[in-house]
Formats: sequence, structure tokens, C-alpha cells
Amino acid sequence: MGGLYLARKINKTLIVCPLSITGVWQEELQKFASFDYVVAVLEGSGSKKADTLRHMQGTALQVAIVNYESAWRLENELLTFNPDLIIADEGHKIKTNNTKQSKALHRLGAKVLYKMLLTGTVITNKAIDVFSQYKFLNPCIFGSSFYSFRNKYFDMTGYGGHTPVLKKSMEQELMDRLHSIAFRVTKAECLDLPETTDIVRYVELESIAARIYKDLVKDSYAELAKGEVTVTNVLTRLLRLSQLTGGFIGDDEGSVPQQVSSVKLRALSDILDDALNENKKIVIIARFVPEIKAICRLVESKKVETSGKQESVKYSLIMGGVKDRDEQVAQFQNDEGVQVFIGQIATAGLGITLTAASTMVFYSLDYSMSNFEQAKARIHRVGQRENCTYIFLTAKSTVDEKVLQSLQNKADLARILVDEYQSGKNPFNAKGGEDP
Repeated sequence: MGGLYLARKINKTLIVCPLSITGVWQEELQKFASFDYVVAVLEGSGSKKADTLRHMQGTALQVAIVNYESAWRLENELLTFNPDLIIADEGHKIKTNNTKQSKALHRLGAKVLYKMLLTGTVITNKAIDVFSQYKFLNPCIFGSSFYSFRNKYFDMTGYGGHTPVLKKSMEQELMDRLHSIAFRVTKAECLDLPETTDIVRYVELESIAARIYKDLVKDSYAELAKGEVTVTNVLTRLLRLSQLTGGFIGDDEGSVPQQVSSVKLRALSDILDDALNENKKIVIIARFVPEIKAICRLVESKKVETSGKQESVKYSLIMGGVKDRDEQVAQFQNDEGVQVFIGQIATAGLGITLTAASTMVFYSLDYSMSNFEQAKARIHRVGQRENCTYIFLTAKSTVDEKVLQSLQNKADLARILVDEYQSGKNPFNAKGGEDP
């Protein structure tokens, strides 16, 4: 960006990124930009964001930062802003070709000479993910028609023909085209980062919770047999099982989830005690809101001595609805009194730095490879000086084992589950989908 500006090739830059890291870009510019610039994060109402864009001016490089959700809503205003360079950070956010934010970025990109897409996971679960991202960057690589691209490179398999599988004969061509405009470096190649260690901490559901879980497995399999077996249906059933292993269960009427297990909370309590006794900071990642609220209560119940007085442990929190995300991160990174960071995996896994801790506990996981890898990278990044430890709280003989294994093996969990069902097995059983 700075090089293009100093070479007098650009005057305006638009940075599109997830909401949680708009402030990160502003901070990084302040730290590292060695050129004249003015920067504005587009915040507030739609009219306020549009007004901010209209008033950007001057001879310095004009940098506008906006989140993906706002970008498609402000498409006309962004076209009027007329950027010379668009940077799509965490660009896998536009991997799905037909979403509003993807279509908006495609249209914006078509009007701009210089484009850059940044991501650590250009392919999350399926190689077909590359099309939309490359359509933004350069439609000449894979064309402008998703269906032409799909038919050329993929066979549609699985139940109902909904699963794209890359054709063996087209693998090399896809990779050659993929790398024709890509620059890829691994952490090992460019960073001298500490080693990492994975620890699976198994817990056993209490007898009552285990019975509820087994009944739910049977019900889920029975319900699946009544209708069409699709990825969505399978993952919807898996969702309730995952909620239960975290300790909570709701119903289809949307009532307040009831706590049915505390085994993971007890295991987490022990881990917290160890970290606090050693005066070490720790990051806790969870998926569901009831879990996060329970974890917050657990942390608040812990006491540390401060100035001769017993006080509750302080923590930072990022989840849906939390507005002051930059402040939450800054407190954890810089305030010695804030010893715990609690984050929701879907919202706290992008762009933030949590290197004040070297231990991360995954209380629960979702099924997204992207979320998994991004969350892990929050502590294992530039600035980390200690070896990193990842602790996975896993309910024994439940879907927790299957989810973790698929993420660690970079396997397509949804495809595995559908295939197991089609072969006559119960996909919701923990060990390889034994016969129901």
C-alpha cells in the first residue's frame, strides 16, 4: 500500500475486514506506516459512514476501513469513494460465491486496478472455496461463472449430488492457476515462533447427562431417517449434541437452555487454578453463549490477592454483542491484573493478538476449520516468546472426539457424517459411527 502510494500509483485505499479487527488496522498503520496517510474507520449509522467517506480528502493517502457486512450495504458510497486499491483482509469471508458481501466485493473489485486478498485459509474445507475469492482478485484466473468453474474442476457427489470433489485430472491445473497470482509463506518460513503442544483433557459426562446424551443420539438418528439427509440436517442434529457436551441443552421452542452437566466447568476450574497459582495468563475459547456466561461466572468466583485484599479475577471478554473489542484485547495484553481472556470462537478468532498468554483452552469447538486455525493463531504469532499449549476439553465417547479429530486432520466433518449415514451407521456416535 505504501509502496504504491509513494510510486504515485494510488491515492485512496479501501480495507474490508471483519468487524473485530477494524481497529487493528488502525493500530498497525500508526505503528508501521512510513508515509503520509489519513485513516477513517467507518462506524455508526449508514448515513454517518457515508458522511465520513464524503469528507475524506487531502494529498496524503486516504485509507477507509470498513467491515464486510457494512461494505455491501455501502456499495454505492464506496464506488463513489473510488478507491485505487482494495484490500480484503481475512478474505475467506467471501469464499461463498452468492452471498451479498461476496457479490458486492466482486462488483467493487471490477472497478479497481489494484486488489489484494489476505488470508491464512484460502481453502477452509473445500477447494471450491477459491472461486469467489479469485473472482474478486482476477476473474481471468478461474472465469466469472461459478457453474462453469465447478463443472470443469469438480465432480458433484454424495447424497443428492451436493458435495464437490476435485477431479484428480484437474488438481495440477487448479494449483497452477491458484499460485499464478499468489504469494504464500508459512509461519515456519518467515517467523521464528515457539513450538506448540496439543493436550486433550478427557472428561466423563455425569450419569444423568450421559443418559440424556444417549437418548438424544437415538432421537437424532431417528429424525434423520424421517427426512432428506443433507449436510444441513446432519449438522443441525450435531449442534444439539455439542451443546449438551458443553453442559447445556435447550428445546426446539427456544426456551432458556438448562444446565445438565458441569464436568467441563470443573475441569476448567482446575486448569484456571494452576494458571493463577503460577501467575500466568490464559485464554479460554468456547462456542455457545450459555457456556461463555458460565465460564465468566466461574472466573468471577476465583479470588486473587491484590494489595493485601482478596478480589475476583479480572478478565477480558469478546463475544457477540461486545462493542469495545480493542479495549478488551488491550486490557488483556497490557494490564497485569487482567489474567483471563474469554472469547467466542466465531467472533474472537480473527485478527487480534493475545500473546500475553501461551496457554489456550478450547472449552468447545465449532465445525469450521477456519475458525479453529484462526483461534489457535491468536497466541502463536509474532511477539510470542514461550512455547504454546492448547488444551482441548473433550467429553469422552461423544461427538467432541469426532469434531476434534476432523479439525486436527483437516477433514470435512459434514461429508464424513453424511457418508457414515449412507453406509448404515449412526453418524452421531463418537467412534467412527458404529452401527446404531
